[in-house]
Amino acid sequence: MNNRQSFALLRLRHPIFHTVAMFLALLGAVGPALSVEPAESSFQTVVVAEGLEHPWGMAFLPDGRMLVTERPGRLRAVTAAGQLDPRPVSGLPSIAAVNQGGLLDVALHPDFAKNGWLYLSYAARGTGGYGTEVLRARLDGHALRDVKVIFSMRPKTVSGHHFGSRLVFDRQGYLYITLGDRGEMERAQRLDDHAGSVIRLHDDGRVPVGNPFVDRQGALPEKYTYGHRNIQGAALHPESGRLWIHEHGPQGGDEINIIRAGANYGWPVITHGRNYVTGTRIGEGTAKPGMEQPLLQWTPSIAPSGMAFYTGDEFPAWRGSLFVGALRGQMLVRLELDGERVVSEERFLEGKVGRIRDVRSGPDGRIYLLTDEARGRLIRLDPVPGTGRLTSRPL
Repeated sequence: MNNRQSFALLRLRHPIFHTVAMFLALLGAVGPALSVEPAESSFQTVVVAEGLEHPWGMAFLPDGRMLVTERPGRLRAVTAAGQLDPRPVSGLPSIAAVNQGGLLDVALHPDFAKNGWLYLSYAARGTGGYGTEVLRARLDGHALRDVKVIFSMRPKTVSGHHFGSRLVFDRQGYLYITLGDRGEMERAQRLDDHAGSVIRLHDDGRVPVGNPFVDRQGALPEKYTYGHRNIQGAALHPESGRLWIHEHGPQGGDEINIIRAGANYGWPVITHGRNYVTGTRIGEGTAKPGMEQPLLQWTPSIAPSGMAFYTGDEFPAWRGSLFVGALRGQMLVRLELDGERVVSEERFLEGKVGRIRDVRSGPDGRIYLLTDEARGRLIRLDPVPGTGRLTSRPL
């Protein structure tokens, strides 16, 4: 099955879904946040916290609290009971909240319970303009201490676009940092430039000796892959432990990719997307020897952001699925997998909760979402008892 056939398969919808929805519409069945759910499960949406200004990333603390980043430059804590602490965490460096930039992702060290290290990615001002940086620090009450910048993107430029950035630790303790091309597409093919790359580091910022470009003259040794446009979703596969990412295409051509050391993912030489406004072709086509093909591509674009493999027990029918948030599509996408092959797609909450910026599988077995709005919300998906396909719940 080729990419075009695979994509056509993914766009299928359950006939029952449409039949039930049309029947209820004809009857005038209107209710708050009506959700038609697939046969295998049902959920209700619960607003855990609101009043967050363009929230971007989240992490679950061992004590039951959550940390949530706000793009304008604030790190907030949310209690297990859903109370948003009015005092932002202090001690952050200067954040460049310019256009798409600002405070971005947050991640905990795999041994956080022992060492207390947390990591933040953000846009920072420096020589030549702006770029993505990563710090590590310890949380001490309402403040960060022992703050150290462990990665600084170079070169920095005046563009306000495509900063990335997600943070993921693998099972060996390496830290992966995803970056965008900064809106300057040709940079993604340069090995002496951080733009359009996945970076791999030790937890303290040192470069692993096993990185693929360590011994390549003229290449930045921290680069792990290149040829990416703007990666805003990353997660480890629960079985293989491999890093999966998704990235924004231009006008179409959003991609899901599996990261392989030293690989070139093609942007902007190959893409399924088109130039904005004109719709003209970008690069040389959709495939080229030596460049990776996406596992899946979306045309038209859904503008993906945030992704998580579901490994909990609350939604057993979804275990092993990959969930992707969508900004342009304002929806949650579930991809059912067979190994490294996508076999079906379902779309939930279309137009109901807004632009979904981040998706996480929580330690309680629920699924958590962040909505990218001036008054953004932290939303939880809870299972609904029984096997009914239709639920109506207030948001």
